[in-house]
Amino acid sequence: MKAILLAGGKGTRLRPLTLNTPKPIVPIFDRPFLRYQLDLLRQVPEIDEVVLSLNYQPRRIEEVFGDGSDLGLHIRYVVEPSPLGTGGGIRFAAGDRLGEPIVVFNGDVLTSVDLPAVIRLHRERQAKATIVLTPVENPAAYGLVETDADGNILAFLEKPSPDQIRCNTINAGIYVLEPDTLIDRVPKDMAYSIERGYFPSLIEDRARFVAHVDRGYWLDIGTPEKYRQAHRDIMDGRFPAPPFLGYAGQAIVAPSARVEEGAVIEGPCFIGSDATIKRGARVGPYSVIGSHCHIAEDAVIEDAILWPNTWVDNEARLTRMLAGRSCNFGRNVAIGGAILGDKSVVTDYSQTESREDP
Repeated sequence: MKAILLAGGKGTRLRPLTLNTPKPIVPIFDRPFLRYQLDLLRQVPEIDEVVLSLNYQPRRIEEVFGDGSDLGLHIRYVVEPSPLGTGGGIRFAAGDRLGEPIVVFNGDVLTSVDLPAVIRLHRERQAKATIVLTPVENPAAYGLVETDADGNILAFLEKPSPDQIRCNTINAGIYVLEPDTLIDRVPKDMAYSIERGYFPSLIEDRARFVAHVDRGYWLDIGTPEKYRQAHRDIMDGRFPAPPFLGYAGQAIVAPSARVEEGAVIEGPCFIGSDATIKRGARVGPYSVIGSHCHIAEDAVIEDAILWPNTWVDNEARLTRMLAGRSCNFGRNVAIGGAILGDKSVVTDYSQTESREDP
C-alpha cells in the first residue's frame, strides 16, 4: 500500500519562520513536524512506500528524512514540475502502477487519528473513497461536510451561511482513495482540485463515498498561533507525543543541556541538547529552548519558542514569542508577542513592551 503526504506548500502563514525552513521540517520541540505523520503511517505495516509530494525547498526535506530507513519506512520524493493543485498533486505522486488503495495526508495536520480503523472502514464499506472528518466548535469558519446516518457523504458546504449549518464536521485532510477512481477522474499533469473536482464528482455519480468521523486530536499547525498551540497541547498531554509522552506537565531537559545552579526551570517546558541556562536565568512555563541556545544570567524566557543556536543576553525578557534559528537578543531587551525570522538581531535595551524594573 502507498501513502502520499502533500507537503509542497510554502508555509506562507508561518513566515518569516518558513523562509529558510520548509513547513514539513519546522521543529516541534526537537522533531521535524512531518515526523509525527510518519509515525502514524508506521502504525500500518502494509504501507510499504511513502511518497512525499514536494515543491518548496525539496532538498532540505530530503536531507532530513533520507530514504526513510532510519524510521523503518521506504520514502520516495516527487517534485511537481508546476503547481498541480491537491488532486493533480496526488495523481502525479501516485504514478501509473497502482493496485492497493492509496492513503493521503495533508501536510499541515497534527492528528491522533486511528489510521488502521480508517482503512478498515474503507474496505468494509467497499468505498471508492473515504474521508476523515473532524468536529469543530465553530463550524461557520470552515467548509463543512454533510453525511447521512450511515456515514455516506451528501454534500460539501463551503463557507456556509447560518441557515445552512446542519452539522459540525469538516474535512480533516486525510483520505483513502481507490486507484481506479483516481485515474479515471483526475486528469494527468494538470492543475486539479480534489476538494472542488474529484469529491463533488463522486457525489454526483452516487459513488460509494464514506466518512470516518474522528473525535480525537486534530490541529492545522499552519499559523503562528496554532504552531504555538501544538507545543502547548503536547506539553499538557492533550496530544500524547514525544518528547512529553508520559511526562505531561513536566520540564524536559536534554541530558547534554547545561543548567547552572541558581537557574529556575518551571514546567512544562523543554530545553534542547547542548543548550546552556546560566545562573539566575528563568525558563518559565510553555517555553521551548532549542538545541545550542544560550540563556545568559538573569534572563527570563516565558511562553516563548526559540529555535536552535539562539543567544539571549543578560537580563533580557522574552515572552509569548517565536524566534527562528541563530537569533541574537541583547542585554535588557523586553520583547513580547513578536515573530522573528532566522538570524534576527535585537540590540541592547530594545523593547516592544514595557518591563518592570527588578
